[in-house]
Amino acid sequence: MKTKISSGADNNPWLNFSKNLKRYKSPSLKKSLWQIANTFIPYVGAWVLIVYSLNISLWLTAPLIILAGGLLVRLFIIFHDCGHGSYFKSDKANKYIGMFFGILALTPYHKWHYQHLQHHATVGNLDKRGVGDVWTMTKKEYENADKRLRFKYRMYRNPFIMFGIGPLFMFLGSNRFTQKWMTKKQKQNVWFTNFAVLLMTVGMGLAIGFVNYIVIQLLIMQVAGMAGFWLFYLQHQYDDVVWYKGQDWKFQTVALEGSSYLKFPKILHWFSGNIGYHHIHHLNATIPNYNLPMCFRENDVLKQIKPVTFWESVKTLRLRLWDEQQQKLVPFKG
Repeated sequence: MKTKISSGADNNPWLNFSKNLKRYKSPSLKKSLWQIANTFIPYVGAWVLIVYSLNISLWLTAPLIILAGGLLVRLFIIFHDCGHGSYFKSDKANKYIGMFFGILALTPYHKWHYQHLQHHATVGNLDKRGVGDVWTMTKKEYENADKRLRFKYRMYRNPFIMFGIGPLFMFLGSNRFTQKWMTKKQKQNVWFTNFAVLLMTVGMGLAIGFVNYIVIQLLIMQVAGMAGFWLFYLQHQYDDVVWYKGQDWKFQTVALEGSSYLKFPKILHWFSGNIGYHHIHHLNATIPNYNLPMCFRENDVLKQIKPVTFWESVKTLRLRLWDEQQQKLVPFKG
């Protein structure tokens, strides 16, 4: 059953809570540097072990690839926090650390964050879909669409496409190109990222062999991409999610009712940089990821949100369309 937010301001615990988020916003330099150290150093270490394991056993290489992929997801969350200006008090530190980890994730910093900030401003708004979110059609739109558009949409929502081909298409393909809507600064950052990725490829190729580097990089990106796309999908695609039109859309309501709380094992929260507390993140995106669990523990009102467990998350794959009459996501034949 959905957790509804009261519309009355006087007795609305969510409204009162949102005013008290400031104490969780301040980044800790010590915590930020420690998180970078306990993620970046193991990531480099995993790469070294992978290279050496190639001459020992592929059975040893496989789990190391998975480990490196998980660590890359965690590095991406740091990149993500930097873009929100939540990781360091210094804007320059956020920018340069974010850009560096963006290069490791083959993702241009300014282009990605422009789209991501658009996502935060429009999430759950049926009138403003299409930027930085998972493509979602309403049931009526799908029924009125021609065969070509229906086929395209079905392919997009197919799990093997979305979580299989999708990640590599984005990281290797679309991230490499500029677009007309982009500013000069965003375009320059795409070119800079591409050049840095090229230098990284040449350097690693000369060090360990180009075939070895490309194969390892592709496998790590595939593991990280699948996990990352899965997390991004679950953040706003689940049974109790809400969408609104026009004036019915309210930022706070959609942050709490339209953004998931993923109740996953602690080890998955660690690798995903606590992004599972996504309802809190959408309430205030300037809270560093390492403060999200503390915010959740210290505020019982946040625990009123129905969690999405790991096993329940698998069931979300059947959801395809937003049914405006039933006010929920439904399968194609729902």
